[in-house]
Parts: sequence; structure tokens; C-alpha cells
Amino acid sequence: MNALLSDSLSPGSEDLKEIDIDQIEPNNLQPRTRFDESRLNELAQSIMVNGVVQPILVRKLNNERYQIVAGERRWRAAQRTGLDKIPAVVRDVPDDKMLELALIENIQRQELNAIEEAHAYKRLIETLGLTQETVAQRVGRDRTFVTNYLRLLRLPEDIQQLVEESKISMGHARALLGLDDVSKQRSLAKNIVGQGLSVRETERLIKRIIDGTATTPSLQIKTEDANFRAAETKLRRLLGTKVRILSNSNGLGGKIEIQYYNDEDLQRIYEVLENPLTNVSSG
Repeated sequence: MNALLSDSLSPGSEDLKEIDIDQIEPNNLQPRTRFDESRLNELAQSIMVNGVVQPILVRKLNNERYQIVAGERRWRAAQRTGLDKIPAVVRDVPDDKMLELALIENIQRQELNAIEEAHAYKRLIETLGLTQETVAQRVGRDRTFVTNYLRLLRLPEDIQQLVEESKISMGHARALLGLDDVSKQRSLAKNIVGQGLSVRETERLIKRIIDGTATTPSLQIKTEDANFRAAETKLRRLLGTKVRILSNSNGLGGKIEIQYYNDEDLQRIYEVLENPLTNVSSG
């Protein structure tokens, strides 16, 4: 166990034992919300060959039950191998230390994405009434570091999800905070993903947007493009209604607008889309 995690635990009885996996339950304060399936399978394969190298940390509950303080990923992987027992350090941990210790353990093992870490800091502040300075001290971070993570939670949830899915980096997310307009943030986030923009390129583009020398992509009708007109014509015939194809001004992506006039018309269009070949052949 690392030094910071050990130091954060309050003194008390400690015991290393093999515990039935079925007697253990996860920590409802676990800051980690995503468990990558492929990485879990990789860890399970490693456990099958080498066993559980590092014990998990648990606390004793009533009725011979235990709750994970740190190590849920190892516990989940061990379950996949069919192991009956798992090595665990049993420690007396009070409720007000559970989130803090789980956060520290995940941070030091670098197993949290930026949004998960930001939410964990927020929960520490809100549930324990801590200041950002105190949180930073307890988890071994600089206060500015914690502040920067908390700022990520100002972004719309869909952009936060892009960070969680590793489609954009924390650097990209921090740069997007430089735009006050949420619609511009979203539009630029799509550009980052679609064009593979680096953080530096994103920062330069944001500066140009703020200075008024660049704009985020807008949607436009490609009336001059024969391929787009032909595609619209085919879709109109297939769906029996007005259809417009709109393209981003930068040429990357766009959207298709399908018009309907009432609930019955919407149901008809849905049925055509559900079975396009059947409807084409019958027409």
C-alpha cells in the first residue's frame, strides 16, 4: 500500500485475510463510474496467471459482510476468473473517510478520468464541507490543480461525456471553457473530434473566435452540389415528404431534416425508415 494512502487511514486494527468474494460489496461512494470492459478482461487474465498481487482494502460490516474501500476493479476482475476468495486488508474506516480514501487510491493508481476526479472533489467539498485548499492537501494535490478540475463541471454534460470517453482530452476541455457560448463550445467540440485537432490548434482557434477573426462551423444547404441535390430527391421520393441535407461549413458532417405534418405522418415515415427496402419495392 502506498505511503499517502497508509497515512490517510486512521490508526486501528488491521488484518490481512482471504475473504469470500460473495461476502464483499462495492463502495457506494466509489468515485470511479466507468469500468472499461477490455481492461477488466485483461486484468482478469493476469489474475488467472499470477493471482491477485495486491490485496484490496475493505472494512467490516455487520453479518460477516465487508465493503470495499479501495480495489473494486481488482474485485470485479477476480469475479470474472471464478475465484472463490480474494486477499483483503480489513481496516476500521469511518464513514467520513470512505470517499476520501477511495479517491486517493484511484488518483494514485491513475484510474480516474478527469470528469470522475472532478466529481469526486466536488463530493468531498459538499459532503464534508471542505475547502478546495483542504481537499488539495488531503489528496496530495495543489489547490490550483483541484480548481482546474472543478471548472470542468461547468461544461455541458455532452462535452463532459466526450472527456469521459477519451474522445477529447482534459486540455481540450479546459480550452473550451474559454468560450462563454455553450453552442460554440459544442460546435467546436465536434470539430475537435471530427478533425482530430490538437490542444494547441484548439486554443489558437478559440483565440480567433474570441477576437472575431474566425467562427465556429455553421450549417448550410449545399444547393450548388449536384450529389447533395440528387440525394435529397431520392430521400423525398422514398419518404414522401420534404427533406433537406445541411452540411457544416467546414465540410465535416451535418444533419438531415425530415418534415412531417402530423402524428400519422410521423408514424408513416418511421415505418418507411424501419423497412426501406420493403417500401421501395412495394412502391
